[in-house]
Amino acid sequence: MAQSNLLVALDIGSSKIRTIVATQEDKRHGLKIIGVGISPSNGIRRGQVTDIEEAVANITAALEDAERMANEPIHRAYVSLSGPHIETFNSKGVIAISGQNAEITEDDVDRVLEAARAVSLPANREILRIIPKTFSVDSQQSVKYPVGMTGIRLEVEAHIIAGQTGAIKNLEKCLYQTGIDVEEIIPSSLACAEAVLDKRQKELGVVLIEVGACSTNVAVFEEGTVIHSAVIPVGGEHVTNDIAIGTRSAVDTAEKVKIEYGSCLPDEIKDREQIDLSQISKTDDHTVTKKQIAKIIEARYHEIFTMVRDELSAIGREGMLPAGAVLCGGAVKMHGTLDLARELLNLPVQIGFPRDIEGITDRVDDPNFANGIGLLHFANRYGVEGSFMSFNFGGAFGGIKSFFQRFLP
Repeated sequence: MAQSNLLVALDIGSSKIRTIVATQEDKRHGLKIIGVGISPSNGIRRGQVTDIEEAVANITAALEDAERMANEPIHRAYVSLSGPHIETFNSKGVIAISGQNAEITEDDVDRVLEAARAVSLPANREILRIIPKTFSVDSQQSVKYPVGMTGIRLEVEAHIIAGQTGAIKNLEKCLYQTGIDVEEIIPSSLACAEAVLDKRQKELGVVLIEVGACSTNVAVFEEGTVIHSAVIPVGGEHVTNDIAIGTRSAVDTAEKVKIEYGSCLPDEIKDREQIDLSQISKTDDHTVTKKQIAKIIEARYHEIFTMVRDELSAIGREGMLPAGAVLCGGAVKMHGTLDLARELLNLPVQIGFPRDIEGITDRVDDPNFANGIGLLHFANRYGVEGSFMSFNFGGAFGGIKSFFQRFLP
């Protein structure tokens, strides 16, 4: 098979490393999944490499498993980046139009986006993505695609996603040692959105909530583009740790209890229902009540969704998104998560599953794989040339028109 038709996603999380291999037949059609590899993400913590040797070994294991299943060698991949070290903020850029007839060109859009990214950042931070929210041409506001319009002043409101330089460089070093060329590094929230959200949801207004192991990614879309994103430093591992502390049990035992008996709705559980830990653990032999476990879980999930609500309130969107909230990530499969989210967010809520995929779908039809599938969709739809939101900003704005055309009639 020609390597040009092969797309590879490498989702490096704080709990698991997932490699997904797909074939690309046509950008207008779905992806055919032909290989999947999973390994524990030892050596990676909170989105950052803590042990390069161990991280390289586990990334290699996930890649090799996917290669064997796909029967194809892997040489390059699209990679996701997440963790509490990611920060976001808004910026504005303004330029004067001086071309013939004062007509705005793609070069002008390049220049105004460059102006928007000319912000002061700490020495240990670098920009991952700059996303135009809206353009203004002279006094006309809320312009989506200004190329071809006439004016003397072009302004952009942009959303910027930045990461810690050390975390990015260490991850790149690990990937280099595995022999993988990085096509692009994409923030996790944007990748998940490509997998689980459709164009109509993004136009109406929707919030994507990805509950990961160590953090929760939030991205708000409106009129087809990101208007706000944030990383909340609380995730599924915090729930496990709470259970371990609350029940005085080992962390591995707490994780099994969470998966097998967990619920966000303690009021639905009878007081006398108990869990004998000796049945699921070699180190713990006492009993705990299911209601106690549910109360611990509810408290932490309540905190997560309250923090998401605060993010929506800060931008004036609390309870005001017609397409509601879409949840993804392994932690959202907890019983009662949807009910608690609906109550706290005051929005319609659903779990997001990967869309537009073929092949071995039974292996990836899970909220856990939203990030990896989103990377593949991103690559299939835009590719390196088609995305102006490039990790490498040198010559990165050559695909402005191809990106904006998805918003045009």
